[in-house]
Amino acid sequence: MRVVPVADSTGRDMNEAPAITGPCVVATDDCRLADAEVLQGLWTEEQYLAVSGVSNRLIEFTDGRIEVLPMPTRRHQAISLHLLLHLLDAVRGAGGAVFYAPPRLRVREGKFREPDLMLLLDADDPRSQDAYWLGADLVMEIVSADDPARDLRVKRQDYAEASIPEYWVVNPMDETISVLVLEGSRYVERGAFARGESARGAILPDLAVDVSAVFDAG
Repeated sequence: MRVVPVADSTGRDMNEAPAITGPCVVATDDCRLADAEVLQGLWTEEQYLAVSGVSNRLIEFTDGRIEVLPMPTRRHQAISLHLLLHLLDAVRGAGGAVFYAPPRLRVREGKFREPDLMLLLDADDPRSQDAYWLGADLVMEIVSADDPARDLRVKRQDYAEASIPEYWVVNPMDETISVLVLEGSRYVERGAFARGESARGAILPDLAVDVSAVFDAG
């Protein structure tokens, strides 16, 4: 018995039949035993790490439940690359580190997210581990059209729970960048920046991101 991450284990032509939308468990003779939805609530952290480690999809995990995220669009990736280059410039001289999806971030025991971008001010910070990060100083999410609430509300709570000092929400739908800073156990909005403005954060005071250039990148 094995877990198939995201694939059609039936052997059908992928152009003729829809693929399975999540991981499934198959027997040694390739008979499908259980789809992801049947197993929801039963996945262990170790199983999640094993599945996400061999999948070509973004997979997140909360208390025994996995969520397979949609593949990023071309525009999503162009925006992510533009922001990555800005962040690299901002931390290069300061000795920080920036990574982009799909690195895993452990919010707490039993909860993992895969931010679009995450940054540590110190590249030698022990929270930066090979399998997943144990925290970050800044994370960025590019809002996905399939479920905007995931990035606007759910992950806002998740990253506050992880005590991440700064969270940027990059929203291609209304072309704004919201910069949130942690105060106590919740985020407050430092600013919401639109076209013609530069988004500025708190932990990197020299970081200024031209909002128009971000959304024109895609």
